Amino acid sequence: MGRLQKILIPSLGLVLAFWFYSARDTFKPEMLRGKRVIVTGASTGIGEQMAYHLARMGSHILVTARTEAKLQNVVRRCLELGAASARFVSGTMEDTAFAQRVVREAQTSLGGLDMLILNHVGASYFGFFDGDVEHVRKLLEINFLSYVAMTTSALPMLKESEGSIVVVSSMAGKVGFPFTVPYSATKFALDGFFSSLRQEFAIQSINVSITLCILGFIDTESAVRAVSHVIPDTPAPKEECALEIIRAGALRHRQLHYPARAVGTMLLIHSIAPELFESIVRGSYRLENVRRT
Repeated sequence: MGRLQKILIPSLGLVLAFWFYSARDTFKPEMLRGKRVIVTGASTGIGEQMAYHLARMGSHILVTARTEAKLQNVVRRCLELGAASARFVSGTMEDTAFAQRVVREAQTSLGGLDMLILNHVGASYFGFFDGDVEHVRKLLEINFLSYVAMTTSALPMLKESEGSIVVVSSMAGKVGFPFTVPYSATKFALDGFFSSLRQEFAIQSINVSITLCILGFIDTESAVRAVSHVIPDTPAPKEECALEIIRAGALRHRQLHYPARAVGTMLLIHSIAPELFESIVRGSYRLENVRRT
């Protein structure tokens, strides 16, 4: 009976989640027209594609990343695609003061904020943990503490607009995969912080939604370069991923799984049989190509 419950309860949860999200699947691009949106990590990859989707929807966009030249090109393209307005702030999220400055820029130039999309990520390695505590600290500052700083700074504006926070995370923030120890630690931290914050919002009747996006292998240049020699899977398209993130945020979903079937199945198997799941994962890697300390 106990084993049956372990199988049936997660399965029932998956069915209910599918029904719940399908019933609310009424996204229209007009929902983002005129909305004031910050997108971090927007010079390449998923962030860049989110900026372009928002531009086509007629949003006011503020993008940020480290490289000014790339951001200039993104802003130029956003304006060509029909953005209500587009501007950028360049800098590094290693400094929480910069994270707060981005939010102040939104208040000054946009007059408020409707959606905060936190997507930036620090560079890490894919290989056995090398014991570098300083690297873990630096990654926590970029991948976690800057998210906290931006959220804290943006909350007054988001409360006023009854807006949305969208947090781009990963399967590595739900399941302990090998070879991603520092990265995984930062993504688990995001889940803990924002899931707890969502509960506090509910208790205080604060009408600001939090959407946690759990992503699998996406065909961004950085992801493909880091893991394609180890992981045999075909990556999902970043353009579709970016649109799904925006849609989930606009519909105020609690969580997005993308690619939905792959991520949902892996999480379900992990909840039912974690040891089996971990064994399958270990057996799926090309271990001869993994970086060793």
